[in-house]
Amino acid sequence: VQLQASGGGLVQAGDSLRLSCAASGRTFSPGTVAWFRRAPGKEREFVARIGWIGGSTTYADSVKDRFTISRDDAKNTAFLQMNSLKPEDTAVYYCAAALGVYSDYRNPGRYGSWGQGTQVTVSS
Repeated sequence: VQLQASGGGLVQAGDSLRLSCAASGRTFSPGTVAWFRRAPGKEREFVARIGWIGGSTTYADSVKDRFTISRDDAKNTAFLQMNSLKPEDTAVYYCAAALGVYSDYRNPGRYGSWGQGTQVTVSS
């Protein structure tokens, strides 16, 4: 399975962006799809995840109530709607897919497939 992330860009604080993560290749039936991000000089951090079958979602505290993760299973695509963006949201955003549903979903090692990353830059 190959993941293709897109939708990043340069925006101002308070603006919105919608990231997409499209899967291609063999049948896409993950247990979990997640978004991570890596800011300059920082380690990769968990942003949000969605259970592909049931649709349950979890968010990092830093993005809760501003970001929404969703999926369109007919199109094998996951989304990250980002509202009220802040300069501290500036990072490269990566989507990832895991076969199962794990309690340690914040662990990047759980995810076997990764997109190439899309840059989000928020100016103040």
